[in-house]
Amino acid sequence: MPGLQSETRQVNTQRGGWLKRALFAQESGLVLVIAVTMAALTYYGGFKWKPEIVQVQPDAIVRHDPGAFTVIQGGASKRYVEADGWEARGEQPTMTLRRRVEVNKFLDVENLVLVAKDASFIAVMAVGMTAIIVMGGIDLSVGSMYAMAALIGAMALRALQAHYAETGGTASALVSVPLGLAVCCGIGAACGALNGSMIVGLKVHPFIITLGMMAVLRGVVFVMTKGEPVLGVPASFQDGFFKSEIGGVYPVPVIIMLLVMACGWIVLTRTVLGRRTYATGGNEIAAKYAGVPVGRVKITIYSLTGLLVGLSACVSVGYFGSASPDAGRGYELQVIAASVIGGASLSGGRGTALGAMLGAILIQLIGNALIILEINSNYTDIVMGAAIVVAVVLDQAKSRLVPTGR
Repeated sequence: MPGLQSETRQVNTQRGGWLKRALFAQESGLVLVIAVTMAALTYYGGFKWKPEIVQVQPDAIVRHDPGAFTVIQGGASKRYVEADGWEARGEQPTMTLRRRVEVNKFLDVENLVLVAKDASFIAVMAVGMTAIIVMGGIDLSVGSMYAMAALIGAMALRALQAHYAETGGTASALVSVPLGLAVCCGIGAACGALNGSMIVGLKVHPFIITLGMMAVLRGVVFVMTKGEPVLGVPASFQDGFFKSEIGGVYPVPVIIMLLVMACGWIVLTRTVLGRRTYATGGNEIAAKYAGVPVGRVKITIYSLTGLLVGLSACVSVGYFGSASPDAGRGYELQVIAASVIGGASLSGGRGTALGAMLGAILIQLIGNALIILEINSNYTDIVMGAAIVVAVVLDQAKSRLVPTGR
């Protein structure tokens, strides 16, 4: 049956093509590297002693039996054996039960949450930076934009809290969260739009424009604050939303990172703007002849990146409850590194939102490894710079070895 054989060969070819694309995809390599890095840190990181504390409720009944403490509260009882290291501190109603447990330095829940949280701030900005690099541009001002958006947002929130404090009240999350998001994202989008407009209008290379903006915005931040941090944001903005505790962890920054990655993937792969972005980065002149409004695309992408920088700054203010003039310093290197390590080609035309997120996670794993392995943190920038060079070299080598379109 020739027809059936031909159809079978076609299906096998398509399967082989899908498998080949999956194997050679930058994301698959990153997932493997991340998995190997995590396994190595788990094995070589060693262990540490960590206190485990149980807060006994004031109305609980505590019975000290031979060799154990029995706590009865809420109709349920639980037994804490002294041989397992449990001991009582204080008396009711302020009693606590404590012990020291040995945990893996890397696999400790607190450490994993810390890595994910730190990666989220970088990943949100890296999604926008990836779009800029795909378009053939660059933005060196993201760290300064981050500081500007965070500080002005914190100032607005502090003023809001002061307004409510005059009447003896406090701002609710329904008021503080929209205000913080609007101010931070608005400042970031405005700075990004200014970058894009100058790049297009003045016809100057993005490197020069954004380098100048980096210095200008950083200077404005210090002039505005006189080098002092901004404190006093509403509790509803921090503990009530961005630092809400769920299951003993604070997942809001990570959830926002995943949502931004999903939205970035949709925009870059499923919208006209995304196709125009890839076309501009692939060949700007050909894109112009094809009717792509290149100038408008550049301004839009820079504006959206600024908006994401503002969003990251807002999450930071909400998580830490303050903003510092030094906020975002050095983030330019980390954001660009996350994008490039994630597969964005500095020559334009290639990059994904998923790769940006994975790149940010890998960068934080590298920084976490330096801490766990007790290596001097001054080597962090050396490692980041080397990672960028290696990623670019591998990208160029893969481009030569793997023809596009196959």
